[in-house]
Amino acid sequence: MAEQTNLSEEILDTPDQDEVSTIERCLTFKSGDLILYISTRHVIEIINNYSITTLPLVPPYIKGIINLRGQVLPVVDIQMRMGKAEAESGTETCIIVLDIDSVSLGIIVDSVRQVIDIDLKNVRPIPLKRQQKLLDGMVNMEDGSVFMSVDCQALARAQY
Repeated sequence: MAEQTNLSEEILDTPDQDEVSTIERCLTFKSGDLILYISTRHVIEIINNYSITTLPLVPPYIKGIINLRGQVLPVVDIQMRMGKAEAESGTETCIIVLDIDSVSLGIIVDSVRQVIDIDLKNVRPIPLKRQQKLLDGMVNMEDGSVFMSVDCQALARAQY
């Protein structure tokens, strides 16, 4: 009987599936009229002063390449990639350098907001998912705003 009690105690001490953390640290940024977020595990750095070398024969959303300390990275205008007008360059426009499954690239965004914790249990599917190939979820924030999740794998696959 003592062995059963110990086994029962071990089962009770084992963390339940629901107790596993669903909190993801995310970088939020603005692109057009959307507030987007991406997991910080993909973010390498944010750069403000950059010179983009344009390339011939690439889709319009690929703005070109940058040389980042000897590494050549493609730069994607995420707003154009989502089928919207080209991002206007402003004082807060920057490039977020990402590493997605060993694919490095930069995305042009209007501005970086902040790093926040998002509970993945609160992320909901986007209505009309077929319309948005780069966004894979949305979360309602306490202040009433809606943040959209960037589908990193789709972004990495669709860069060329």
